[in-house]
Parts: sequence; structure tokens; C-alpha cells
Amino acid sequence: MRAAIIHAPNDIRVEDRDQPGILTPRDAVVRVVAACVCGSDLWPYRGVTQTKEPRPIGHELVGEVVTVGDGVTGLHEGDFVISPFTTNDGTCQACRHGMTTGCVHRSGFGAVDAYGDPVGGAQAEYVRIPDAEATLVAVPGPVDPALVPSLLTLSDVFSTGHHAAVSAAVGPGKTVVVVGDGAVGLSAVLASKRLGAERIIAMSRHTDRQALARSFGATDIVEARGADGVQAVRDLLDGDLADCAVEAVGTEQSMEQALHSVRPGGNLGFVGVPHGVPTIGTRYLFDTNITVAGGMAPARTYIPELLPDVLDGTIEPGRVFDLELPLDEAAEAYRAMDERRAIKVLLRP
Repeated sequence: MRAAIIHAPNDIRVEDRDQPGILTPRDAVVRVVAACVCGSDLWPYRGVTQTKEPRPIGHELVGEVVTVGDGVTGLHEGDFVISPFTTNDGTCQACRHGMTTGCVHRSGFGAVDAYGDPVGGAQAEYVRIPDAEATLVAVPGPVDPALVPSLLTLSDVFSTGHHAAVSAAVGPGKTVVVVGDGAVGLSAVLASKRLGAERIIAMSRHTDRQALARSFGATDIVEARGADGVQAVRDLLDGDLADCAVEAVGTEQSMEQALHSVRPGGNLGFVGVPHGVPTIGTRYLFDTNITVAGGMAPARTYIPELLPDVLDGTIEPGRVFDLELPLDEAAEAYRAMDERRAIKVLLRP
């Protein structure tokens, strides 16, 4: 089969690899129908995180079940499934409380699973999914091909945007500032609209992303940053700050921007993978009573909640994909996102 492999910074190659098979009774093998490049994939691509040796890459996919292990009874050959970006066993304390990304047997893609067996990357033609029955979500068929991009967003990006909005306590009548105009930030705009936010301020300096943000429900756009950005929020809100803020980047600057855009007693939800973010000043939190929550989104918990709205067309999160390429052009997909020529790239094996 063909699979994307990262060798070093700026070095993505699509190579021939052995097609995976069943290794344990809890496994399923999925033929990938669509995958994509995530903003977090750009950290190793840019060399911010180290690639010690070539490895498979990618963690977002939808596909069709090819075969299942003897211990899997709830999934069947031919099922169309969404895989969250991490696997989970469905039985541990974290899973029982809906925090599937905290599972004691959590496994990622492109490494080895919690049981010591190899797991390929999602940017491939086939992937073995450990703990498949607890991890995968079957979509009632037949699946409209036009819905595939939006279904794919539930694997990670829209579920993460939803987690950001939930963590920020977004709800009816509230105002929210979204810091970050990548696919996650834009998803957070759409999620905030879905949750009933009255006013959504998107911080963006890119006209194409501003347009998508507005179509997703943003009522205002702020291009300024730092103290000027905070003042711009105040100007829009008659001197007030927002009830909620979403941080969807993962840098010190974005965290500071989000934190200082929130009123005392407000809420901040962060989902940007932190890189170089120092500890938030506890004195500032003490003085303002701002609640900070968030982290790695438990996508497996959110997918069943969000899926009906995708299936009936209430939301179209797949619009974050503004470029589609064949898997063999994965290197170009990374270049396009790295150079900000694309918001998010969908890959078709």
C-alpha cells in the first residue's frame, strides 16, 4: 500500500509499505476513504518537534472496514467509520467519564500502540485500528460522498473546535473571541454558532479565512494583535471584554491574546497544542477569576453528538477544506499548508 512518511523537516515522502493486518482480536483494518493534514502535523514538518527516524504520519481519517478481529462484534466488513485521532479502550476510568483522550490504553497513529504493536499513519491507504469497537464510530449508510469532508472533520478538527467552545463555556447569548484562524479556529467559530453564541469575534488577518469565518457565524473580525487587539474587542463591545475566549494556536502570544480578551469571571478554552507557552500567571487568574479549561479533545465522545447535524446538513464543517489532493501528492499538501496557501488539505488515497 501507499503511505505518507516523514523523514525530516520539510521531507514528506509517499512510499510503499506493507498493508496492515489483524494483530489482536480487538483490531479492525480500515480502508482509508479520506484523510487530511492537521496543523499539528506541521510541527514536525517545520522541525519544531524532532523526527528521530522516518515514521508514518497523519491521524485523521474516515474509511470502510475491511476486516475485524474475533473480539469485535459491533463492527462489520463494509461499515463506513469515523476514527477519532486517538484510540481508546472504552472501559477505563477516563473513558467512563467521557475523557477518551485520557484513556490508560490510548494509542496514537504512526508509532506503536499501548500494547506494543505498530500502528500506521492515517495518511495511507489502509490502517489497523486497535481497540476498534470502542474507538470507531459507524455512520449509517449509504453515505453521501458529498458529506465525506464534513464527516472527516469529526475525526479531529471540528471535534476539537467544539471542545474549545465547550471548554470556554460558550452558550446562548454569550460573546466569544476566537484567537486563531486556522482550521481549528474556524471550526471553533462554527461550534460557537451552533452552541448559540450571540456575538463571535474572529481574530484574523487573512481575507479568505475572514470570509469563511463570517460564513460560519462570526459577527466581527479583528485584525489587530496584542494590546491593540484587546482594545479593538473593547471598542466592538462598548468598552467591555468577551464572556469567553478560544485559543486555537498554541503559542505564548495567542494564549496572552485570548486571556486578556476575556472579562473577569469569564472562561478561556484552549486547544492549540502548546509550543513554548509558559505557565499562565496564577496571580492574574486569581485577580480576574477567569476559568481556563481545555486540552486534547475527546473526539470519540463528541462524534455521536455532532454526527446528526452533519448528516442532516445543519452544519458543514467540511468547508474548512479548501484544497483536495491525491495521497501521492502529500508533500504538496504539506507545502500548501505550511505556506498558508491552504487552510486545510484533504487527501484521497
